[in-house]
Amino acid sequence: MKIAFFSTQSYDKTYFTRYNTRHELVFFEAPLNEKTVALADGCQAVCAFVNDELNATVMEGLAKTGIQLIAMRCAGYNNIALEAAQKHIIKVVRVPAYSPHAVAEHAVALILTLNRKIHKAYNRVREGNFSLDKLIGFDVYGKTVGVIGTGKIGEVFCDIMKGFGCRVLAFDLVANRGIEAKGVHYLPLVKLLPQCDIISLHCPLTEQTRHLINAETINLMKPGVMLINTSRGALIHTHAAIEALKTGQIGYLGIDVYEQEEKLFFHNLSEEIIPDDAIMRLMSFPNVLVTSHQGFFTDEALTQIAQVTLQNIDDFEAGKPLVNKVI
Repeated sequence: MKIAFFSTQSYDKTYFTRYNTRHELVFFEAPLNEKTVALADGCQAVCAFVNDELNATVMEGLAKTGIQLIAMRCAGYNNIALEAAQKHIIKVVRVPAYSPHAVAEHAVALILTLNRKIHKAYNRVREGNFSLDKLIGFDVYGKTVGVIGTGKIGEVFCDIMKGFGCRVLAFDLVANRGIEAKGVHYLPLVKLLPQCDIISLHCPLTEQTRHLINAETINLMKPGVMLINTSRGALIHTHAAIEALKTGQIGYLGIDVYEQEEKLFFHNLSEEIIPDDAIMRLMSFPNVLVTSHQGFFTDEALTQIAQVTLQNIDDFEAGKPLVNKVI
């Protein structure tokens, strides 16, 4: 099967080429959208990522080029017009889980870096400044941590924070009995938010969770709360977060995802003027840490993404049941 890869980075080529044994892989650096859909001509499948645009127009274009399968090399699929895919009889598969430890550990890295100001200390020492002034943090031990979303990543995150000696509270539509047995307590969101020193988001982006963190829910939080997002950017209303940072209601913000990241993340823009005022404002705060969607970026995760994606394609080609199908 000939597969067109969009939004390709060097590591995509490395890992997919390493584990591919039978398919013809064509790599494009360009994202998949209405302007680039014609690049898939002659292929039977496309492999897309989180910031590719798979709207109804793109779906129609893919159908015209003979695409039968969209293989997402990620867990999320909120960027896909599923009804249009069904209309054009295009199957969609994904990688539902890949090293949940990678993302959970990155969330912890953001917490520790923000708290102990590791990034600032690193830059100071490199400049010969060994002062400890303004580097005071707090003990994570004994703090109350709120976890919103307790799927596989959220479960691993809960385990880690329990290991730190934290009191862990959780919110989800369905309780995870495994972590509940370990002492994680589930609460309604309005009761969880006021109690937490640290809040970490690990839920998918849906119509119900879009802007879950907004001016109203932020005002329910403890003043000076630490907020971490390694899930989906649009879970947080960016401008509400900026206002809360200005007043001190949010004391620390660590984000690996961002509402408008598709025009920024995974690209080197160091020699360009960035027109996104919101991200520039966020980066101006000394208590904000932004990483560019690298939570998944471990050898183990990249290996699993490549292997599961290729197996999804193998199964489709062989007419086998698609265990990771979206539709």
